[in-house]
Amino acid sequence: MKTIRDVTFDLLRAFDMTTIFGNVGSTEETFLKNFPSDFRYILGLQEASVVGMADGFAQSTRRPALVNLHTGAGLGNAMGTLLTAFQNKTPLIITWCPGMGRPGLRTSAVSRESSALCGRPAFCNGPSLPKT
Repeated sequence: MKTIRDVTFDLLRAFDMTTIFGNVGSTEETFLKNFPSDFRYILGLQEASVVGMADGFAQSTRRPALVNLHTGAGLGNAMGTLLTAFQNKTPLIITWCPGMGRPGLRTSAVSRESSALCGRPAFCNGPSLPKT
């Protein structure tokens, strides 16, 4: 039986999203353990630079980029570059673990609704996060 992790990597492969940008910490250990050899993990030392690298990658390849940030504080550190990516209409998928083992999933959209959705999955194709 496949795990959620296996299915996630299969889905990313299906969308040809095998480059992941991130700033690792202890919450990402299970995600990175036995990391698939057909994936690349681009490590950055601070969340803002990680999002900036992913922004440039997505713009240059004209494809979405996946960013994995470390904890909710890491998401806060990345907010400035996330806003820039949003203004640039850059397609980013942002994942993070806000703590206590609860993974989060967001896109590059930053809006007044985003704080109400913290810690719950949300997907966005437009300028603001959907209301749930």
